Amino acid sequence: MTGFELPALAAVAVGAFAQAATGMGFSLVAAPALVALLGPQRGVPTVLLLAVLASVLPLSRGWRHARPRDAGRLLVPALLGMPVAAWLMRGVDTRVLAVATGCAVLAGVALLGRGVRWPLLRRPAGAWCAGLASAGLNVVGGVGGPPIALYAANAGWPGRESRATLHAFFLVQNVATIAVLGFVPPSWPAVAALVCGAAAGMALAPRLGPDAARTGVLAVSGAGALALIATAVG
Repeated sequence: MTGFELPALAAVAVGAFAQAATGMGFSLVAAPALVALLGPQRGVPTVLLLAVLASVLPLSRGWRHARPRDAGRLLVPALLGMPVAAWLMRGVDTRVLAVATGCAVLAGVALLGRGVRWPLLRRPAGAWCAGLASAGLNVVGGVGGPPIALYAANAGWPGRESRATLHAFFLVQNVATIAVLGFVPPSWPAVAALVCGAAAGMALAPRLGPDAARTGVLAVSGAGALALIATAVG
């Protein structure tokens, strides 16, 4: 990745920090900058590979706290929906989809921030809806986090378990999406920025209580939705 600009490196570091501290956020923060710099063809696969690394680092320390059954409940629809989403998105104006998705995520974050709960998201059908929506968003822009964040916020997982489960989900999902979209290696400066951000986030994560972690996830989701909309209309 030549000509990597400082704003993109900063986005990678901040995204890795958010991912390690809350369990998600790398793609939401880094994808707009990387896609704007590299274009969708190279930017999305690059985001996905860096996102794998952003999940591997904190998961290597906290994997014992992951909830495999809950992660699997989300992964089944996400993995099944991924090739279908890739096929359906061919020829579709992804900017329109990105704006619509960003608006829907903002509405969801606002409702959850006010304490609204959706019973659907505590049922098996809710996991399918979240997994399928995440698959579509990951194919469109490498940002499959918001539907999973909304599901996790309703699930009521403890902070440590929530982070580890989200890391496990995004690790598998992003590896599978890379297999569908192709492999684009990142630059060493991008990897270095990611490691620095992840180390800082891992140091902060144990100090986050459940409420703080939930607030952080919702804040990252909202910021990512705004970035997604801005990138699409810009």
